[in-house]
Amino acid sequence: MAAARVSVSWCGLCLLLAAVLCAVHNAKALEIHVPNELFVENGTYAKLPCSFKSTDNPGNTTSVTWTYTEEGSSSSGHVIFHYIGGRPFTGQVHRFKDRVTWAGDISNRDVSIKIDKITFKDNGTYSCSVMNPPDISFTPKQIKLRVVEKDNLPASNVPFLVGIICAVIGGLLIIALIVFAVVITKKKRATKNYTGGDGGQTESLMSPVKQPPRRSPSDTKALVTGAPSGTVQGPVIYAQLDHSGKAGNQINKSETVVYADIRKNC
Repeated sequence: MAAARVSVSWCGLCLLLAAVLCAVHNAKALEIHVPNELFVENGTYAKLPCSFKSTDNPGNTTSVTWTYTEEGSSSSGHVIFHYIGGRPFTGQVHRFKDRVTWAGDISNRDVSIKIDKITFKDNGTYSCSVMNPPDISFTPKQIKLRVVEKDNLPASNVPFLVGIICAVIGGLLIIALIVFAVVITKKKRATKNYTGGDGGQTESLMSPVKQPPRRSPSDTKALVTGAPSGTVQGPVIYAQLDHSGKAGNQINKSETVVYADIRKNC
């Protein structure tokens, strides 16, 4: 009887182990992304960024856990923040109570947190762990937090990036001006060639019409002076006159009378 009970117990344990192994095998790993190191000015706040990639959309079953390990400690860490079912929960570490707040957006797969009133005591390692069933993360990602004075903060890359952006914009503007100047020059040359490339036809059409030379009064006088001299006989009209005093058609005496003798001297 006891042997039967032992066999049944082993069968149940084997089935449970097989189910766990199947669940682990079918589970897909998440991809968690955090910076390796973060420098923060003493007395300010620190935003610990963390994001993840998953094949399934996040929902009420998505959970996030943040833990803290003091610098130089070998412990597994203490939970300082937990998020599940769309609600945030603070951890049991008294030093972080009322200082840690949710700063993420679960719909955008952002699970960042914010820690106010940062001091040198907050130096250490912060771990971000995410579970989004059926995807799970077996290994949390860690951030090394370095609290320093303002003068010891590393140089920001923002001015460098701004300089690069300004240089790129300036280069594009110069290229645009060069292209514009080339286009204008080509248009001017094309207009000039079109105007003067017709063999002078346009110029001849626009030039004034040549008028015949006018003769001056001296030229007219020369023509008159050059005419042959002497008397010019004009037309002479003749008529016959009747001196008989008789009526009739018979003309007894007639003589030729000059009615007009036009003479013209030129």
